[in-house]
Amino acid sequence: MADWDPDQYDRFKEQRAQPFWDLVELVHRGAIERAVDLGCGSGDMTVAVADRLGIHHLTGIDNSPAMLEAASQHGRVAVSFVYGDIARWTSDADHDLVLANAALHWVPDHVAVLERWVGALAPEGQLAIQVPANHDHPSYLASAHVASQEPFASAFGGEPPPDPVAANVLAPERYATVLHELGLAEPHVRLQVYPHVMQSAEAVVEWTKGTSLMRFFKRLPPEMHDPFVDAYREEVVARLGLAEPYFFTFKRILMWGRMHG
Repeated sequence: MADWDPDQYDRFKEQRAQPFWDLVELVHRGAIERAVDLGCGSGDMTVAVADRLGIHHLTGIDNSPAMLEAASQHGRVAVSFVYGDIARWTSDADHDLVLANAALHWVPDHVAVLERWVGALAPEGQLAIQVPANHDHPSYLASAHVASQEPFASAFGGEPPPDPVAANVLAPERYATVLHELGLAEPHVRLQVYPHVMQSAEAVVEWTKGTSLMRFFKRLPPEMHDPFVDAYREEVVARLGLAEPYFFTFKRILMWGRMHG
């Protein structure tokens, strides 16, 4: 089964970092003794946020061996990395911060997952989450279209993997309601559009190769990965054109809430 490629993901490191730091800005400063970064990826931002917020101990959790191997290079006294399933993760009301950046969308049943995550918060503990909401962008619709065509449709058994964002991510107002119902004070939820000026529409293919196309690679045999990307590139250009540069808009949901003291 294909694993995540930290190098491919980091090709757009600067653009992916901006929503993360916007999310961190929602976190109230103060004593953060124990925190967790769910879906920590390659770990560089895990270490950076530990420094910025002065976190005494931060655990990064991910289920990708390749990402954790990359993250292990960043481990130090205040930061550690472990393998785990973020969908099932919880703790006994002993965390000052539960952070999840661009990870929650990969798992279903967000109401139940958020209940477990909120259950890990100590009094006045904070929850900070960012999820993509760009499933209706033509570049994402293009990949679903290619997956439904031959020879890929047969390789998927006639059922290509769905876009996890379309399948799992809730509306912003629903997240606000859920955070309120879970007892978080002053829930903050916003939909934000991030503008990315790409060299061309084809550069969007390199972006999605590091993220959303992974769901196809995990189910396709290795020899079909490159043909899939080639067919996808043709479809992206057909839908987006040949503009140079290409203005790539990306919608994300940022949310924050805090437990009562």
